[in-house]
Amino acid sequence: MTKFDVVIVGAGAAGLFCAGVAGQRGLSVLIVDHAERVAEKIRISGGGRCNFTNREVTAANFLSENPHFSRSALAGYTPQDFLELVARHGIAWHEKHKGQLFCDRRSDDIIQMLLKECEAGGVTRWQPCGVREVRRTELGFELDTDRGAVQTPQLVVATGGLAIPKIGATDFGYKLATQFGHKVIDTRPALVPLTFEPQTWAPWAALAGIALEVDIQTETHYPSLTGGKRKGAATARFTEDLLFTHRGLSGPAVLQISSHWQAGKPIRINLTPTRELANLLKEAKTGSRKQLSTTWNQALGQDIPARLADTWLDQASLHTPSLTPQSAIAELKDKDLEWLGHSANDWHLTPNGTEGYAKAEVTAGGVDTRELSSQTMESKLVPGLYFIGEVMDVTGWLGGYNFQWAWSSAMACARSLNT
Repeated sequence: MTKFDVVIVGAGAAGLFCAGVAGQRGLSVLIVDHAERVAEKIRISGGGRCNFTNREVTAANFLSENPHFSRSALAGYTPQDFLELVARHGIAWHEKHKGQLFCDRRSDDIIQMLLKECEAGGVTRWQPCGVREVRRTELGFELDTDRGAVQTPQLVVATGGLAIPKIGATDFGYKLATQFGHKVIDTRPALVPLTFEPQTWAPWAALAGIALEVDIQTETHYPSLTGGKRKGAATARFTEDLLFTHRGLSGPAVLQISSHWQAGKPIRINLTPTRELANLLKEAKTGSRKQLSTTWNQALGQDIPARLADTWLDQASLHTPSLTPQSAIAELKDKDLEWLGHSANDWHLTPNGTEGYAKAEVTAGGVDTRELSSQTMESKLVPGLYFIGEVMDVTGWLGGYNFQWAWSSAMACARSLNT
């Protein structure tokens, strides 16, 4: 039976980073993964350039049933710390809006950096190699793998979540946590496009590909947005780009709100966050000879694509027959113009679901962090068992936050492993 100081299951961002740090601390490290390719999620992220962190990371950017859990690890290994590692490896990067950092060249630069760190630590990697069974013993853990039995006193679970099964995502980590007595918070797709009933969405499906900046909000159950106290419903709100699709809505605004959205609840969208349309329409009415369509487009401004403006007015006329594009605005009632303006400033719509794990960037829910140490990521139930990265109930916002959680949680774990 092969023996290692630590075995890490999962060769993704968190697993590779933890392995490299642990190996360079002098531990003998084995990392195993059932997938053929290493760190595929890094490879496909950020349009192939990997949004590897965010300058503005705080614990407030993460969702969890235990909202303060991430603070210690994030403080212990910051975005600046990771940037120093990136600089040592000569990786060029650039900053986009809202603190998002991307590779100048390609995501593979980050993967190669992690592999070099593992090489520097003498890490052994078995891949592809499935883990068939894990047992607790007096000496720690025994793993039956496709390459034989392994013994270790310390086991790190870095298996990720259920998002993007086509690149190897499985529920192995959750099953392992349950096997050892841990609670798993219900999982669901997060950072994922929202869908609507086909009949309801039919008028908007033709707008697929149209994008615009909106204000979007919905009720959220996460206590992090109410200071950890449940005082009625809290509201999650973002100002980001929205994208129309054939089946519903996507884009950064919707991906962000999807992590909070609860089935059966509506989302609310302001198509013109900087314009109060009801007043603009009523003001334009005085002494005007223009048709409603002309005034409507002027009120919306240049930020709203013409196809969306036209479709909105067509749908409004089905609700209020007087609001036809050809109507003389001077002849319209103020209450009808108010309704039209409010409808675009506060669009209520209820999704029927999401595009699922196949299109989700991450998984919400996971191993309950109340049963883990926030300083070391070690289980409070089973000494020597650790969980890092996405497998835990810690879900970051869109924009590099989830990768930073991978780095920070992995470092907290790696530093605490016994040599």
